[in-house]
Amino acid sequence: MSSASAPGKPDRDTEGTSMWATGGTMFAGVLMLVNGILGVFEGIAGIAKDDVYERIGDYVYKFNLTTWGWIHLILGILVAVTGAGILRGASWAKATGVALASLAIVAQFLWLPYTPVWALISIAMGIFVVWALCTDRSDRPVA
Repeated sequence: MSSASAPGKPDRDTEGTSMWATGGTMFAGVLMLVNGILGVFEGIAGIAKDDVYERIGDYVYKFNLTTWGWIHLILGILVAVTGAGILRGASWAKATGVALASLAIVAQFLWLPYTPVWALISIAMGIFVVWALCTDRSDRPVA
């Protein structure tokens, strides 16, 4: 028992899985679901009106906003579906979640000139999702 756990309360369940990792996995699923839905909205805004976002400065990785809109829309749908799969405990969802969260981190890095603060927040959430999904070794549903 660690010093961080309450007296009489173990910080691991009967199968030896860290409760922090299991809770982190559930939170990662929620973050992916919400971030995916926001990505869909971000994509729709980029597709519907090509002047919604203004690029800050000159940047090496240039796409027009319609292209970025489609990237965010498709990635957002995939991330949201994977987040729902993680919450349901689907066997495919953890590995897919790590891959998509990593891809979303790269996409948000490339998207930095358009929404710098939100891109940094999304990158931080993606890093947490990757950590949470990689540290939870249980094969049982998280919800």
